[in-house]
Amino acid sequence: MTNKYAEAGVDIDKGNEFVERIKPLVSSTFKSGVISNIGGFAGLYSLDKEKYKDPVLVSSTDGVGTKLKIAFLTNKHDTIGIDLVAMCVNDVIVCGAQPLFFLDYFASGILEASVGYDVVKGIANGCKESGCALIGGETAELPGFYAKGEYDLAGFVVGVVEKDKIIDGSEVSVGNVLVGIASSGLHSNGYSLVRKVLLDDLHVKLDESSPELGGKTFGEVLLTPTKIYVNTILNLIKKVKVNALIHITGGGFVDNIPRLLPKNCKAVVKLGSWEVPPIFRYIQYRGQIPPRDMLRTFNCGIGMVLVVSEDKANETVMHLKALKEEAYVIGHVERMLENDSPVMFRTA
Repeated sequence: MTNKYAEAGVDIDKGNEFVERIKPLVSSTFKSGVISNIGGFAGLYSLDKEKYKDPVLVSSTDGVGTKLKIAFLTNKHDTIGIDLVAMCVNDVIVCGAQPLFFLDYFASGILEASVGYDVVKGIANGCKESGCALIGGETAELPGFYAKGEYDLAGFVVGVVEKDKIIDGSEVSVGNVLVGIASSGLHSNGYSLVRKVLLDDLHVKLDESSPELGGKTFGEVLLTPTKIYVNTILNLIKKVKVNALIHITGGGFVDNIPRLLPKNCKAVVKLGSWEVPPIFRYIQYRGQIPPRDMLRTFNCGIGMVLVVSEDKANETVMHLKALKEEAYVIGHVERMLENDSPVMFRTA
């Protein structure tokens, strides 16, 4: 019998086969709180009431943005899911919250099972790295909505933190020190500008390598997964009091740092105090991008900023290095004066 829905572009049987194929990937992320099976209408997670005294749930949702275009052009899809998880879990860890569970939304014009499998494999790997369970999601076929070979991704995470352990920036004060943790590269922000400079203006080939990028191809560098900071931060906050955590995403330093500063405070960032990865220098100089535009678009090599008291700065860097992180003292907090910007830059 003819399947009219399949003729219209949506193959339910193929979708069901895809769900069966990814079940081992999804179940590999499960932990004790998961009480639902894959394929149900909703994901169920039981909070351990013995473990928490006054738990607060912390949630975040995000996507990957136009970094997806690089995955399409290179036909490499097994790391973009890590980006999706990272963008969400890095946002809840800034509150001091342990990620509990994750859900994803994967939409394409026509489901290509091998591509979808690679995407979910990346999501599962990101969940395992951040210690959260992938308990559900949605796979949607939208014929005529997406171009052939393209798809979109969105993610949602829920974490938990004790109420008296929430990190919210309220204890930031003048004299505090900014400690930066290195990024893995561009992460998942600024790719519209990246593509304009590299692909539209300079016409680079994604499979060509460059000595300026350490011999790696442009595709490899641009698809480097977003760093997941969950385990690092959870380990660190057991040893050092952190007054604020700031995830450097879209808006770079300029827009993200003020989000957790008291109104009477400004951040002074010392340029030159950390190592900037080659891809940022390449984009800036080849694209003739002003320094402030770089600092408002990209992480420029710092993916997470910690605000700690001055007497804890060296200890913080020491602990981070023990956790195999590249960490730097990159600035401090000063009193805001009239006509000051919330973030000011000085040369180290």
